[in-house]
Amino acid sequence: MTKWLLLAAAILSEVTGSLSLKGALDRPALYAVVAIGYIASFAFLALVLRRGMALGVAYGIWGALGVATTAVMSSLIFDETLTALMGLGIALIIVGVLTVELGSQAAHKNAPAKESI
Repeated sequence: MTKWLLLAAAILSEVTGSLSLKGALDRPALYAVVAIGYIASFAFLALVLRRGMALGVAYGIWGALGVATTAVMSSLIFDETLTALMGLGIALIIVGVLTVELGSQAAHKNAPAKESI
């Protein structure tokens, strides 16, 4: 799996765990899904880091997209309010994630080549 697919799996696992946490309040069996979701999320995130993605980029994208996706999905699943201001915040999160990724790519291109010994 590529590091981007692994990062997507980490995000989806974290979102699943977070949404299940809310559902577990009424259905305690979902606490198992919460635990599995969070464990899987950190395992996938570790694999992303092992494949060479910078921690700041991986964690930033994982956290930001996890928050944005959880907010949207909780609105759809649990009928929680999603205001225009919250929508603006989600848009800013996405812009922030793109800015971090573009900055990371620029830094990688401008970095001096490492010499092999």
